[in-house]
Amino acid sequence: MAVVNRIAGFAEEMAGWRQHIHQNPELGLDCHKTAAFVAARLREFGVDEVHEGIATSGVVAVINGTGDGPVTGLRADMDALPMDEATGRPYTSQVPGRMHACGHDGHTAMLLGTAKYLAETRNFTGKVVLLFQPAEEIIGGGRIMVQDENVMERFGIEEVYALHTDPFGELGEFRTNGGPIMAAVDDFTITVRGKGGHAAYPANCRDPFPCGVAIAQALQTIVSRNVDPLEALVVSMTQFHGGSAMNVIPGELMIAGTARSLTPEVRALAEQRIRAIVEGQGAAFEMEVELDYDKSYPPSINHEKQAMFAADVAREVSGQVIDDLPPEMGAEDFSYMLEARPGAFLFLGQGVGPSVHHPEFDFNDDAAPIGASFFARLIETRHRV
Repeated sequence: MAVVNRIAGFAEEMAGWRQHIHQNPELGLDCHKTAAFVAARLREFGVDEVHEGIATSGVVAVINGTGDGPVTGLRADMDALPMDEATGRPYTSQVPGRMHACGHDGHTAMLLGTAKYLAETRNFTGKVVLLFQPAEEIIGGGRIMVQDENVMERFGIEEVYALHTDPFGELGEFRTNGGPIMAAVDDFTITVRGKGGHAAYPANCRDPFPCGVAIAQALQTIVSRNVDPLEALVVSMTQFHGGSAMNVIPGELMIAGTARSLTPEVRALAEQRIRAIVEGQGAAFEMEVELDYDKSYPPSINHEKQAMFAADVAREVSGQVIDDLPPEMGAEDFSYMLEARPGAFLFLGQGVGPSVHHPEFDFNDDAAPIGASFFARLIETRHRV
């Protein structure tokens, strides 16, 4: 494995950064302490520009190379998850109800390591723009950075790349593809309103339950009967709430769920069918129905040229590269950056262990020098002097 010698030399320092961030997790857009830590390290490294307060608590840094050349963005997310930690590590979360269970502490450490190396060596042309982003898990900090803060135009970014730790891959294994890699996510809430009353006298009521059950059953036909079997779609109901007593027919109930898709066409079809089913079943059962449909992150679609370039760079760093990874139905707000600019998203194996979003998950510090070496080689290759 061709980890850059200089980066390997400060691997222990990277682990220290990561474990400090791990102990002090922050949520959503409120990543101010993490951002301050990141900004302080970047200034120590001597990067040329440090911009704070981007998307509330994001940090954007610029490192100039030698002379004119490309401008490439590298992104790391910084936020944690609202859950308790069960790793038992010496550096376990010091904040109850919060933990870095998705590896964003490691992503931040990898990009800091990249910054330290590139600021020292400057063995590239053009500029590197480092995007330390809050609120990947909720809200969509990537969207805010792209659409509200205009980071692509403001910093002249031409291509953009990101890594995500992978607890399902062996240490050092890179996985990517040249097309859809992660799904769009849309969440929906359905309210069914009838007329409540005594359960012994249903004729005097308009029971919302038969309508709710019919909606729930009909939603299951979208994947099986409306979408080409070779296309990917998930429609999952995750909540069904109504009633408070055995002998009372409630006046309303609520159904909630999520739809995941890989293409804009299937995404649009899913929304259309959900709306039609809710409206149709409401009419059939003479119920008042309300659908709140929240279109969240779009699908993460890699650009083939950039993905294959990134895979070639990964082969220089690691002999373990899969460049035809089947897409996954999880979601990522790096999708907004891939909509705005050509680029690629890759998974980096950290050794098989507890899944992300699990209370026993922990980033493997041995993966950080590999990820930083990948970013460094990507820049030195694309921005060759």
